[in-house]
Amino acid sequence: MQIQLLPTRADQLPLIANLYQFYAYESSDWEQEDVETDGRFYIHQPHLQRYWQEPGWSAQLILADGFIAGFLLIERSELAGIDAPEFADLFILKKYRRQGIGRALVQQVMGDGCPWLLRFYRQDLLACAFCQQLLREWPRPARAVWTEQEADGLLTYLLNPPVH
Repeated sequence: MQIQLLPTRADQLPLIANLYQFYAYESSDWEQEDVETDGRFYIHQPHLQRYWQEPGWSAQLILADGFIAGFLLIERSELAGIDAPEFADLFILKKYRRQGIGRALVQQVMGDGCPWLLRFYRQDLLACAFCQQLLREWPRPARAVWTEQEADGLLTYLLNPPVH
């Protein structure tokens, strides 16, 4: 299977927003989210638009053999004292899961030897299992970063921290 990351343009925001509905659906049980009166999950449009407006932010489609298999959202860390990109949101359609796509993307994107921030929710069992496995296999030790959001279950790790 050929895996490809395809950068998106601002005019493709509706495409990412449509895929985000599946992402929101899958997390609705542990996030306790309900759909809006139009039957869709709420998406904070100003935040979504930042992926095409902010330096270091990007929204990319994941293609598997040319077909849309999901998306990857990358943000620039907004945590004090951490200047690193954040592997923010990864969504892979069920049809394409457990085929090594996530691992291949991590190696492709985060294997550049630069520091990266990895954040995931403890309540998201699928993401938690994926990220814990990633942390065990990562070639350099990851450093846990405590944030106030950890009380809400958001775990934060700095990968490839500079050697002091």
